[in-house]
Amino acid sequence: MKVLLLGATGLLGHNVLRRLAAEGHETTAIVRRREGLRTLPDATSVVVGNPLDSSVLSGAAAGCEAIVNCAGATDMSMLHRSDYDPANRDLCRAVVEVMEQQGIKRLVHTSTANTIGYGTAAKPADEEAPMEPPFTASLYATSKRAGEEVAIEAARRHPDWHVVVLNPGFMLGAWDVKPSSGRMLLAAYRRRLMAAPPGGKAFVAVDDVAAAAVNALAKGRSGERYIVACHNMTVKTLYELQASTMGYRQRVLTLPAWLVAAAGALGSVARSLGIRTELSLNNTRQLCVKEYYDGSRAVRELDIRYTPIEQPIKEFHQWREQQKR
Repeated sequence: MKVLLLGATGLLGHNVLRRLAAEGHETTAIVRRREGLRTLPDATSVVVGNPLDSSVLSGAAAGCEAIVNCAGATDMSMLHRSDYDPANRDLCRAVVEVMEQQGIKRLVHTSTANTIGYGTAAKPADEEAPMEPPFTASLYATSKRAGEEVAIEAARRHPDWHVVVLNPGFMLGAWDVKPSSGRMLLAAYRRRLMAAPPGGKAFVAVDDVAAAAVNALAKGRSGERYIVACHNMTVKTLYELQASTMGYRQRVLTLPAWLVAAAGALGSVARSLGIRTELSLNNTRQLCVKEYYDGSRAVRELDIRYTPIEQPIKEFHQWREQQKR
C-alpha cells in the first residue's frame, strides 16, 4: 500500500517506518523538522510541515490508501489538558476528515494501554477493562482516550472502513532518539545502587508494536482496541533484568509509596505556580501502580509474536553506542 505515517520521528514512528519499508509499502512521512529522521528507508518520501495544518495533511495524504498515526504529545511536564489535545485528540479528528474527503478507508491509530484499566499479575487486564484512577486524572491518558474515541466513532460511522486502535504498553528498543521511554533504562544504567518506585508496567519491544501497526493495516477487527504488551513486571525487576542483560552488578531498593507521593506533592505545588515539572501527585501515584495487561488479542488477531524483553534492552543500549561514534 501507499501509507501516510504520522509521528515518524518518535520511538515507535522510527520503527514503524522501517517495518513498512521492509514489507514493501510505499510511505510518506510528515515531519516538523527534516533532521528529526535519522535515516530514510527506501520507498519513503518526506513532507515537512505541521500535520495539524489542513493543507499539509491533505496534500501528504493524496494518493494514499492508509494512514498510520503514531503521533502524540507525551511530555509529562506540560501543565494543562489543552497542551495535549492538539496532538492526541485534534490530529485524529483531522485525519478522519481527510479520510472522508479523499476516500481513504484504512486507519491504524496508536493510543496507550493507560486508557484501559490495569489488572494484577495473576489476572492482567484485557481490552474490556474500564479506565481507572489515577489515569482517569492524567492529562496525557485522558487526551489519548479522547483520540481513541474519535477513531472508534469513525469506524461506527463508516462500516466499510478498517480502523484499528493499538494500546501499547511501555515500549523499549532502538531508535529512541529523544530518548523517551529509554530514560527509565538510562536512569539505572550501571549504577551500583538504584532506587525504584513500587509500581510496575507491562513492557514490550517497540518492534513488536511496529509489527502490530503494520499488520493492522490488513488484520484485526475494525473499531476494536488491541493491547500490545506482555512482560508484566515491577520497575525493580526491570532494573535487575537490565543489569543481568548488560553484565553489571546493581542493588535495587524499592522506595515506599508514601515517599514517592511526597515528592509528587512537592511537584504539584511547583506546577500550581506555573513551573513545568514531571513531578506531580497524580504522576507519582501512577508510579506506585502495577499496570499489568493481557496482550493476547494482538497475538491472535494481529499475528504478532512477543520478543523477550532482554532483546530490546540490549538493542536500546547498542543503538545508543552506535550514535556516539
